[in-house]
Amino acid sequence: MMRRVCSFAIIIYIIAVCLYSCTSAHRGFFATRTPHERYEDNLINAGLKETALGMQWFTAAEKGIRTPLSINLPYKETGYFAAERPDAAGYVFTCRRGEKLIITLSQKPAERCKIFIDLWQYNSNKTIKYLQSADTTGSRLSHEIEQDGSYLLRVQPELLCSVEYTFTLTTTPTLAFPVPQSANPKVESVWGDNRDAGARRHEGIDIFAKFRTPVIAAADGYITGVNENKLGGKVVFMRPSGKDYVLYYAHLDSQLAYEGQVVKVGDTLGLIGNTGNARTTPSHLHFGIYTSGGAINPLPFVEATVQMPYNTTAPLDAVNSYAHTTRTTNLYAGTSRSAEKTSLPAFSLLHIAAAAANWYKVITADSTEGFVSSDNVATTSYRKVALPQGNKLYEQPDTAAAAKLTIARDTVGNVLGSYNRFYFVKYKEVVGWVEM
Repeated sequence: MMRRVCSFAIIIYIIAVCLYSCTSAHRGFFATRTPHERYEDNLINAGLKETALGMQWFTAAEKGIRTPLSINLPYKETGYFAAERPDAAGYVFTCRRGEKLIITLSQKPAERCKIFIDLWQYNSNKTIKYLQSADTTGSRLSHEIEQDGSYLLRVQPELLCSVEYTFTLTTTPTLAFPVPQSANPKVESVWGDNRDAGARRHEGIDIFAKFRTPVIAAADGYITGVNENKLGGKVVFMRPSGKDYVLYYAHLDSQLAYEGQVVKVGDTLGLIGNTGNARTTPSHLHFGIYTSGGAINPLPFVEATVQMPYNTTAPLDAVNSYAHTTRTTNLYAGTSRSAEKTSLPAFSLLHIAAAAANWYKVITADSTEGFVSSDNVATTSYRKVALPQGNKLYEQPDTAAAAKLTIARDTVGNVLGSYNRFYFVKYKEVVGWVEM
């Protein structure tokens, strides 16, 4: 009987571990700990999780996962994490299968403070699957995208760490372009275009170049087939090393590879023509990618034009400063004017956490995060307000909050922003809230 009880307890424990692993951003007890998780363990073991700043750091880490802001790639951000305000930044964005996501991060000071980078993928049920981590002892993270969808990035420094940072997110193709760029190739028909008066969809891309231009191996791998068919004419199939898909080269005038041949990226596999159902069209290569589930869009795998982020035009001297809106302004949940938005009244207080292109990433007086146009923000005082003797300067816009100081005698303060019935003022180099 005792053995049965023990066995049942073990089964319940294993089920609990599995459920925890599947429903949490943490990956369970048996996974290798990420740099962020190892740092969490150190804070807990040192008893710092229960301190005020420790609790803020853990809360910020969870916020970065639960309420990320939406961004469009490519993306570049410059910001500041302050030691006295533990924080984390979370971002959600989309990527396409065949792209390689590249994340680079630089910081000042370059030493004495680690910044943790964690990457997840959203599952169809909105849970997240851990993919990869890094810290700024190695300031570059790259990940090959294996599924179209949404991805989550969290950036967070160590506790008690003040650091300026700049990070970029860009994508590059994972395969070489299948026609030499020296031949001036042009993609003129893409995935999903109508074929045969709409009877079928184009399952690839058409790359136009001069007759008998070489087509080349887009990766290291081996040739799995060299034959002819009605649609593609003379074709070559190639499997890249270590991949679960096959590359398809069609409408060739000549096939120069042979089945079983091991090839290196750039090796010539054939010459462009118009065989098969392309006899009446100009010479081109039909390039496709096939998986066990069928054809997939090859363009992200080979797209030669790599976009770089917009230059940051929002003034960087405002980062880590208090500011206010100069007019009624939209606060966006992402770096797009089509993102979800709320309206902020003129003179609403903001804390500027970062800058990206012409956006400021801000935190409002009620701790809402989002993006505002830098054109609608000012960091200078917009009026003075009387501060009678005995008035209190509060930590938060609430008379139940702690008072930072009591005004000793009648004076005036510079108003930096407002929220509800409170002004945020600067008095003797101290900032805080006073009732209007």
